[in-house]
Amino acid sequence: MSCLSALPVYFMLLLNPVLTQTFSEDIDVLVFLPQNNSYLFSHARVAPAILYAQQRLEADGGAYSGFHFNIQFENSDCMNDALYNLVDRSCGKKPNLILGPVCEYEAAAVVRLASHWNIPVVSAGALAAGFSNKNSEYSHLTRIAPSYVKMAETFSAMFEHFTWKSALLLFEDDKEERNCYFTLEGVYHLMVDLNIKSYAFSREVPLDTEDILHSIEETEVVIMCMPADKIREIMLAAHRRRLTNGNHMFFNVELFNASSYGNGSWKKGDKHDNDAKEAYASLNTVTLLRTVKPEFENFSLEMKKSIKKSGFLDCNDCGSVNMFVEGFHDAMLLYAIALHEAMKNGFSKKNGSEITSHMWNRTFEGIAGQVSIDASGDRNGDFSLMAMTNAEAGTYEVVANYFGANGTFQLLPAFNADHFTLKGRHKTHEETPDKSCGLGVSALTGVIVGAVLGTAMLIGFYFFRKNYRITIERRTNTEECDTGKHRQLREDSIRSNLSAA
Repeated sequence: MSCLSALPVYFMLLLNPVLTQTFSEDIDVLVFLPQNNSYLFSHARVAPAILYAQQRLEADGGAYSGFHFNIQFENSDCMNDALYNLVDRSCGKKPNLILGPVCEYEAAAVVRLASHWNIPVVSAGALAAGFSNKNSEYSHLTRIAPSYVKMAETFSAMFEHFTWKSALLLFEDDKEERNCYFTLEGVYHLMVDLNIKSYAFSREVPLDTEDILHSIEETEVVIMCMPADKIREIMLAAHRRRLTNGNHMFFNVELFNASSYGNGSWKKGDKHDNDAKEAYASLNTVTLLRTVKPEFENFSLEMKKSIKKSGFLDCNDCGSVNMFVEGFHDAMLLYAIALHEAMKNGFSKKNGSEITSHMWNRTFEGIAGQVSIDASGDRNGDFSLMAMTNAEAGTYEVVANYFGANGTFQLLPAFNADHFTLKGRHKTHEETPDKSCGLGVSALTGVIVGAVLGTAMLIGFYFFRKNYRITIERRTNTEECDTGKHRQLREDSIRSNLSAA
């Protein structure tokens, strides 16, 4: 009986061989990550996630168990190391897949060359707006992390929802990697129809808070990207100037869970903590939407174990899973899915453009949740809006979420509409009762003033004429000897004066 029950399953597998179809293929993967652990996407942080994904994909019985990834890590200094390393392979064996680089300027050169060589590139970086054009030089780039333009969609949704009209983009510009410049560039490009101004300052020069505050006074919304200590300095100065009283909205962008981008922390253990807590009640944070599921928790634990075994003692907070760690894990999975589909259609691993096309316009389950890639090869971003919900304790809470795939802005129970309403705008004036019997206030006032003036003129005219007549009669009695000519002149004078009156 058990054999008979297994027959339908057997015939189903024969009729649908796709369910059991696997391919055996060696895949050369070239990964560009910096050895410098000051980067949030350093080799020490990210490499364990890529190797974790490799083990899962090659596990026996899986759909991709026939894929064998030969992974080679190369140093990326966010300058030219990655490009030089790739050029050195021009006469040798080229990789089938490139992961990274993350830094914009380095990624631009690598992606151009890889696109020319028909090699797919998947990166959790290269987030600048310039990479959005995939028509030519960036044609083989897939961005597995949400770009800065995707982040800007969150602000666009908020501006529309709250009817804000102007913004100041306030950021630190290092003139080298220019991370904050590229971060807020997305907002500038996406919201061109609004009154958007920018204010950049150098990290080497002390903050000119007086000039910054003057710029803040002239706008409604302030969007900041800079280290946490400088955000605190600006918020304290704004609080002293009473700019945090609700007439302005303050935001900082924190996508990477790191204080180097301003993590919204007001507490520093100094004498300004109380003032900082009050100031930060007006500071809101836009960050990536974090999902928690058992698989992701296990992944996080494994990352911490790998870091500990590797002995990277100089790497601070390497065990935490940020956007880059999560992204490069999902990059391996996305490539495996696309390669498998391309090979089912008769294409080989050498056809980079075909494999790239299978990575675009699709949704799959990543390590932390669902990953949606749009038709241009960019990940749709889900972001959270955090605000201080307990002013006494100074604690923050997620109050709204933005979902990039469908462009929806979701308000959560902790959301407080008054907190996001600019004071001094949209004031409702109390209406006074209308006692004008249908006339407007200005019309009624005109009628009353006209009546008073008219009455005064008539009374004045009456007394003037009466007094004038008495005077003339007296003069007539005392001047009987005047000639007829003089009398006529007096009568003419009387008529002239009455006419003027």
